[in-house]
Amino acid sequence: MSAPAQSTPSFAEASKQLLRTTLLDGLRTLLREKDWARVTMADVAKQAGVSRQTVYNEFASRAGLSQAYALRLADEFTTEIGIAIDANVDDVTGALRSGFAAFFASAADDPLIQSLLSGEAKPDLLKLITTDAAPIISAASARLEVILVESWVAVDQATAGRIARMITRMALSYVAMPPDADADSDVADDLASVLAPAVIAARG
Repeated sequence: MSAPAQSTPSFAEASKQLLRTTLLDGLRTLLREKDWARVTMADVAKQAGVSRQTVYNEFASRAGLSQAYALRLADEFTTEIGIAIDANVDDVTGALRSGFAAFFASAADDPLIQSLLSGEAKPDLLKLITTDAAPIISAASARLEVILVESWVAVDQATAGRIARMITRMALSYVAMPPDADADSDVADDLASVLAPAVIAARG
């Protein structure tokens, strides 16, 4: 099984997670309608039906809000890889190809990434995937590490960590300069071809 086991959250934890999900879903909806540069914390609060102070309590600032949204995107990326691994048993190249292709497709449709790539320059968003990318890399790599250890890939933890960080960094590098829609499969093929031999060798 690719996904790590999770304990049942307490009521308080579940409520907090529901609030965060509602706020981030609201942000995604807003970004379908307006550019990130014009989205305010008050807009997010109104969209979610809560007070502006609630949004500030949860994220502290617009930077915190965008980072939380980006972390959720990273979680969705690891889910795509996990699904691809489950669907391509004993086929490392196929699993990586499918995972990267799914990520490129979902990233191309994401409104925050679309906002990053269009209109006026947004240095705050660009920092999330460059100089301030450590939290995203750490979170995605940690989850991928578990998937690589517990799935049929079954590499040791140290190797899984190295592979997970490499996969995450490669995926992140394509966010700022994504492949054209027609080239998604070619880029996914290229990345899978480069990474698969290392994974296969690590499996022994």
